Amino acid sequence: MRVGLDIGSTTIKCVVLDEHDQVIYDTYERHGSHITEKAQELLARLAKEKVPGGKAYLAISGSAGMGLADGCGVPFVQEVFATRVAAKRLAPQADVVIELGGEDAKILFLSGGTEVRMNGSCAGGTGAFIDQMATLLKMSPEELNTAASRAEKTYTIASRCGVFAKSDIQPLINQGAAAGDIAASIYQAVVNQTIAGLAQGRPIQGNVLYLGGPLTFNSELRKSFDQTLELTGLCPDHSLHFVAMGAAFYADKELDLAQVAQTIGGIQQVGDYTSQPPLFASKQEYEDFHARHMRASVPCVPFGADVGPVHIGVDSGSTTVKVAVIDDNANLLFTDYQPNLGNPLPLIREVLLKLYQNHPNLEVASVTSTGYGEELVKHAFRGDFGVVETVAHFTAARHFLPDVDFIIDIGGQDMKCFKIEDGAISDIFLNEACSSGCGSFLQTFAQALGYDVKEFAALGLFADKPVDLGSRCTVFMNSSVKQAQKDGASIQNISAGLSISVVKNAIYKVIRAASPEELGRRIVVQGGTFYNEAVLRAFEKEMGVEVVRPDIAGLMGAFGAALHGRSLVEKGHKSSLLSRQELLEFTQKTQNVQCNGCTNHCQLTVSTFAGGRKLISGNRCEKPVTGKTAQDDLNLYAYKQKMLASYKPGPAVRGTIGIPLCLNMYELLPFWHAFFTNLGFAVVTSPVSTRAMYIKGQASIPSDTVCFPAKLAHGHIRALADMGVKTIFYPCMSYNIDEHLGDNHYNCPVVAYYPEVLAVNCPELADITFINEFVGLHRPKDFKKKMHEILNRYFPGIKRAEVDRAADMGYAEYNAHMQRLRDKGAEIIAAARAEGKRIMVLAGRPYHVDPEVNHGIDALLCRHGAAVVTEDSVAWHEEKFPTTVLNQWTYHSRLYAAAKYCTTQKDMDLVQLVSFGCGVDAITTDETREILHEGGKLYTQLKIDEITNLGAVNIRIRSLLAALDEKERKGE
Repeated sequence: MRVGLDIGSTTIKCVVLDEHDQVIYDTYERHGSHITEKAQELLARLAKEKVPGGKAYLAISGSAGMGLADGCGVPFVQEVFATRVAAKRLAPQADVVIELGGEDAKILFLSGGTEVRMNGSCAGGTGAFIDQMATLLKMSPEELNTAASRAEKTYTIASRCGVFAKSDIQPLINQGAAAGDIAASIYQAVVNQTIAGLAQGRPIQGNVLYLGGPLTFNSELRKSFDQTLELTGLCPDHSLHFVAMGAAFYADKELDLAQVAQTIGGIQQVGDYTSQPPLFASKQEYEDFHARHMRASVPCVPFGADVGPVHIGVDSGSTTVKVAVIDDNANLLFTDYQPNLGNPLPLIREVLLKLYQNHPNLEVASVTSTGYGEELVKHAFRGDFGVVETVAHFTAARHFLPDVDFIIDIGGQDMKCFKIEDGAISDIFLNEACSSGCGSFLQTFAQALGYDVKEFAALGLFADKPVDLGSRCTVFMNSSVKQAQKDGASIQNISAGLSISVVKNAIYKVIRAASPEELGRRIVVQGGTFYNEAVLRAFEKEMGVEVVRPDIAGLMGAFGAALHGRSLVEKGHKSSLLSRQELLEFTQKTQNVQCNGCTNHCQLTVSTFAGGRKLISGNRCEKPVTGKTAQDDLNLYAYKQKMLASYKPGPAVRGTIGIPLCLNMYELLPFWHAFFTNLGFAVVTSPVSTRAMYIKGQASIPSDTVCFPAKLAHGHIRALADMGVKTIFYPCMSYNIDEHLGDNHYNCPVVAYYPEVLAVNCPELADITFINEFVGLHRPKDFKKKMHEILNRYFPGIKRAEVDRAADMGYAEYNAHMQRLRDKGAEIIAAARAEGKRIMVLAGRPYHVDPEVNHGIDALLCRHGAAVVTEDSVAWHEEKFPTTVLNQWTYHSRLYAAAKYCTTQKDMDLVQLVSFGCGVDAITTDETREILHEGGKLYTQLKIDEITNLGAVNIRIRSLLAALDEKERKGE
């Protein structure tokens, strides 16, 4: 008989095979990190009940099985090899195996060259990810699958981080999106992560096997894979046990199972792990620390009938609702803090009714809302003011420490940090791609280990040897924690280690500080996570400074909103808040619709309240609200899009040339259009980018870390192929046209050579003539000669004189196009100044004009009353100047020149667009920040990728505008 054990990150699987290799027993259960106990108990049971004589061929596999196998002398089989062995024996026709486990995801290609792709530093898109998302929706994984079967639409959800996906899901819950639609969207996110993140350009085709718990138990997940891959995969019998069966097939050593079980029981846990100094050297040190932090408190006074006018602050966050009521002297009268349960309005209504009921003579002077639900709360209850949460938190922090120079706020899944200079916010840091340093990170581990989060946090205070866990992805940290447990670390030391890792993640990953000193020395910490005294102590130790943690750390947004409202109203002002009777009659109706007024196709949430008041959210332009088309007069991005759309195909005398409208073609299309049109070709471009186009092309993307604009190029190639284009022109270009602003004029490596990537990864190009030779527009004479040679290889008979003339026409059109752009920029700047509007240079690369790449950020800035121009419309004002980095890329040179020019214009500020995965922007961001700061300007960076949730972007933009208003008010 044969026995195979598969010990994974979260489960233990076992199969027993008879002499005919038939399964006579199998089991699948979670081990809850008690691996040795579970394995021992399982083998002892097999020896006693399932295996006559207690002897069998035994092997162990799985991500958590190697140490155990070594410790008890049992052969170990690497899990990928075990899967392959089982697949060859049980499903010889399989071409591809997709296996999703608790923390692992892998694709095994069996035909066309055996190869395996596994997840690396992120566990997004695995079983643990699905479990976390089900918990967020208050469902079991089984209920999530049932809900997904009723879906009518899907939304864009990040799957790259198991915690960060909440930032996309929570607004959908708050807006009333159907649970089934969200569930289906979660499954689609897993599919996208698997295809784009694991397959990485190798096509998944032929006979596909689905293995592992998530794919076995979730039929809707399998259906989502089938639809996206355009095939029908097979989930075979014993799909949960394939690795265990592979181990059993491979086992070549007969062992006494009872004896192995006994050996496992004797494996000693050793306390050999990397540790850190304890948080407190003594009980007295803790007592002094605790007493110091209790001093930062808000005076609380009884909420009697004689308190006078009150100011109410409401912080409607992504997961919680906070309310603070203060009097004219900023004394705290009342607070409320509770989970928002997916819809904050009924909870806030109850709180307001309770205030009216308990205080019949209540005199409300102002109501101010902040947070994700700021507009919703303001419209629903007729609030007086709304304030961006960064300003609310700054206002509250300044109340405790007037000369504060750094604020850090760690919430459930958000992390916000602000640097303060001269009494105004000068820099903002938000977590963008990972939430491993937030409150839900600790909550996840507390729950997994069976503790309440407060109880778990307290355990770490007096740990003697906190585990050094580093700072890793939330899901992957599970592995570190389990390893520490195996090494004998106590719960106390694990708790302390996790608290320290939260702090290190915040300082070195989110803020990316080179040293703690550069952040500031007068620091206020806030957010619910800092109620955890272990986190608070770890932060002070890491920073080397004593900080202020107010006693209302979790209520600072609401308190700051109330203070903000108090500062805006005159004595005797009466709030427009709904009366008690109006609150009793309050109703809310929510409807989800898709706007088809423009190419954005925004998913709108229409909230209608009693009395006919209405709020439309989710829109990127004003059309759904005003009924009028967005005014693009002061938006150079919109003008650029119109200019590019004006290049239509001419007569196809010599044939048709397809050009993908991506990357540098957003700038060079005028040149190539004029060039080929003059030669008698009809120039056809791929359509404007859409989400559907990206999804269609994602199967051929070979790298999960390349920038989103490059990923989109695959969709553009697919789109041209679908249009029936037989010749595509997309050249490699090491150099750009020299604008004499830098030390050289390179294109970045991705822009320069991405056609090569497309050539070897896009299957559509097999039947298409793909012209991707190296050319250089920066040397016109050489270009003409080289281009004549290239074209004659594909279109014999084209004369050199024709190419020379076409090239001259191309250069003329390119120069005219850039001049039109500069002229329009000057026109927008003049018009903005005449209207007294702020001028924002939304600086990035030419392809950031793509609406699918920028997600309508240009329109968002316009909605906030700013005029928008581009870096290439103002950079020409500057001449080459020294920089602290090697200034060798054309796009970077423009960016630096635009930043320099902004410092000379009082009414002009720069916002930098950065794509996730852009390696060279690690250089540009620091240099641009330095140029702006030296010129007395604020620096704002917006990171963008395929995720369309603009919540964090809106916070940054509003924070910048608020900081500029503050500077203006001070006359700077």
